[in-house]
Amino acid sequence: MKKTTGTDRSITSKWRPATRAVRAGTWRSEQGETSEALFLTSGYTYDDAATVAARFAGEAEGMTYSRLQNPTVAMLEERIAAMEGSEACRVQATGMAAMTTALLCQLKTGDHVVAGRAAFGSCRWLVDTLLPKFGIEATVIDARDNDAWEAAIRPNTKVFFFETPANPTMDVVDLEFVCGLAKSRGITSVVDNAFATAALQRPLEFGADVVAYSATKLMDGQGRVLAGAVCGTKQWIDEVLLPFQRNTGPNCSPFNAWVVLKGLETLSLRAHAQSKAALEVGRFVESRVPHMLHPGLPSHPQHNLAMKQMDAVGPIFSFILDGGRAQAHAVLDALQLVDISNNIGDSKSLMCHPASTTHANMGEEARVEMGIDQGMLRINIGLEDPADLIEDLDQAFSKAGL
Repeated sequence: MKKTTGTDRSITSKWRPATRAVRAGTWRSEQGETSEALFLTSGYTYDDAATVAARFAGEAEGMTYSRLQNPTVAMLEERIAAMEGSEACRVQATGMAAMTTALLCQLKTGDHVVAGRAAFGSCRWLVDTLLPKFGIEATVIDARDNDAWEAAIRPNTKVFFFETPANPTMDVVDLEFVCGLAKSRGITSVVDNAFATAALQRPLEFGADVVAYSATKLMDGQGRVLAGAVCGTKQWIDEVLLPFQRNTGPNCSPFNAWVVLKGLETLSLRAHAQSKAALEVGRFVESRVPHMLHPGLPSHPQHNLAMKQMDAVGPIFSFILDGGRAQAHAVLDALQLVDISNNIGDSKSLMCHPASTTHANMGEEARVEMGIDQGMLRINIGLEDPADLIEDLDQAFSKAGL
């Protein structure tokens, strides 16, 4: 591959997904390095005053400041865009920086947002608490109900915001219908795709306008760094998102961007292997628990929809125990191999109790509305042998009276 091949869309657009994940976005310096270079610099120098003036005026290509551009960060942005099938991408410091930027960059006082009720706790905080502080109204609905989306639209509705599969209830949203409805009404659809990534689901193919990520999860995949990303058209990124990002500074560091670049090289392999293992472990868990929430299993009410819009349903699923918080905690305390952790997407298997961790600050009423029971446990299946995970869960269930 030549030094600039990875940044040439006329070439990379013809590559298949696995090749894009390894090669797209790569730009090599004069040293000809094989691994992407790590540019740990806050600023840049120029040969003359006219050059810097032209760059700041937008009349010439080139770096000006690492809050705006950085070579390592730019490589990550190009790779994610290529994998997503989007015209452009901007990466952020964290997943929540990405969600906040994707919303606030396009909303103002008097606007209205329709959001899915099942969501990561901090995403619900954005909708329930932050947006109203700026005079932005929000209506929270059951995102599984197509009729609810249409019924919630107002003349001032500007954004549909949802995640699918949803955290931690594993609700699946009909991407084609909801994004199509948004387009027909001039509403921007913003999809949180962190549970799947482009390796498993590509919302833009179903009509989504904006796709947002916590790259901390599957993209990194090994629990090392925080990062986020927002994908969309070049016009939307440049004219709507970039002014907000330029002046507020939720930028991803070059080192974190480099780590995520390395993670993307194996994303598809990991995501599909973990999805396969999650099905095997899920079948065992379903035989032992009273309530299973796994879109990959036929028992899930939206199984067919999940299979229609996803290549695989990912490494994460949830289940609910009748014994409430006490029994859920008993299972966690009995684990020997699986870690107790609130993260997801890791190559190590992790389990948490959402009601007392990721959604603890929401309050019981809001958790009940979302379907988060005190007996709910969420598990991320890693790359361990599924048989070892099943043995660990088997002994933990037994100790907890299941």
